[in-house]
Amino acid sequence: MTSEATANIGVVGLAVMGSNLARNLASREGNTVAVYNRSPERTRLLLEEHPEAGFVASETIEDFVASLSKPRTAIIMVQAGKGTDAVISQLTELFEPGDIIVDGGNADFHDTIRREKAVSETGINFVGAGISGGEEGALKGPSIMPGGSVEAYKTLGPILESIAAVVDGVPCVTHVGTDGAGHFVKMIHNGIEYADMQLIAEGYDLLRYVGGHSPAEIADIFVKWNEGDLESYLIEITAEVLRQVDAKTGKPFVDIVLDEAGSKGTGVWTVQNALDLGVPVGGIAEAVFARAVSSHPEQREAVQESVTERPEPVDVGEGFQDDVRKALYASKVVAYAQGFDAIIAGAKKYGWDIDKGAIATIWRGGCIIRAQFLNRIVEAYENDPSIPTLLVDPYFAKAVADGEAAWRRIVSTAALSGIPAPGFSAALSYYDSLAAKRLPAALVQGQRDFFGAHTYKRVDMPGVFHTLWSGDRTEVETEGSSH
Repeated sequence: MTSEATANIGVVGLAVMGSNLARNLASREGNTVAVYNRSPERTRLLLEEHPEAGFVASETIEDFVASLSKPRTAIIMVQAGKGTDAVISQLTELFEPGDIIVDGGNADFHDTIRREKAVSETGINFVGAGISGGEEGALKGPSIMPGGSVEAYKTLGPILESIAAVVDGVPCVTHVGTDGAGHFVKMIHNGIEYADMQLIAEGYDLLRYVGGHSPAEIADIFVKWNEGDLESYLIEITAEVLRQVDAKTGKPFVDIVLDEAGSKGTGVWTVQNALDLGVPVGGIAEAVFARAVSSHPEQREAVQESVTERPEPVDVGEGFQDDVRKALYASKVVAYAQGFDAIIAGAKKYGWDIDKGAIATIWRGGCIIRAQFLNRIVEAYENDPSIPTLLVDPYFAKAVADGEAAWRRIVSTAALSGIPAPGFSAALSYYDSLAAKRLPAALVQGQRDFFGAHTYKRVDMPGVFHTLWSGDRTEVETEGSSH
């Protein structure tokens, strides 16, 4: 182990993601990779298993820093939270102005904003980078969403481009924006991922319990769907999971897995921050809530014991499969539209100049939500960068219109059959809310004014008004807010 300054990039934290990212970096021409882990045993194991990588290894943080050539660049791949703060503190003490610290974990973007502000005061660059693709992506080519300064990206960009996934000759990495922009966009990516997975699961549930198909048959259906407009990584792996047979019991793998889905928080963060931004992301929210419902077996058991009768699945015809496909696609359009709405609102609030088309471009490869579908989003923002919602882009508007009747049949079939479909239902309700000529929000405003004098606006004249409900019920103009 050496402390000679020979490495152009370093990785701190050598669990699976960190190790795979370090191996990816080392496999690219021009990179010499320094590695450090708090537990030296893990560092030694990595060196023993992958001598071909030519890692420059250190057992102390001081030696690790000394092994990096200037400007020093280190990617932190440790557990988010206090562990990340501890490593940042160590590196800040040892780095010099112009050096770069990169947090490649799933950090809360608010923490990234805080960290960037504190670290930048020392003259050191801090970059929060969202990295998507899981263990395989880290090793073979992830989608990378770095924030931070333009100055830092000049050094960091070529290194990240060397390891990112590539689609149509374009590396799946772009400078998202300043301070926390990268981690914010990664958070939204994960929220969309939640929605996408939930919608696919609802499609499976309907095909199985209403359509009467076995998991293996549904796998064949998904394989076919993966050849069309639903082509994506998640559809591809869904077929693989459904085809799997448990070696111990001989049953379909999906039947021996406990139906309680966990989460690591980024979906929850997406919903919380969307609420703060005033952006409706019902499709993502229902996916988060569906996992929460699944994780309360005591409530589920209690209700099941109290229910004496459940609806029988309704009879469906040969077109049912295609109806599910169309409903899945339309609901997926809504989920992505809501996600991009949140990106637009976040960029406005935090002062980020985020290129929506560039985000869709880098999500086409490496990441979990990679899909053919994203090319259409790139085109939508190329055609009109200020489009109010993806739902009015000509391609997506037609896709939804073509599938609308099927979408409504599927939501009603699910309800009549007692099959939960919160993702499909929420997406359709959102679409109907946007398409409705008039919403019942007028009544809500009347209620708010009655009990709290919250005021309202009229359709026929400007101004803000209040009705004297407890008096003679005359209307008065006020200077208050109707929000």
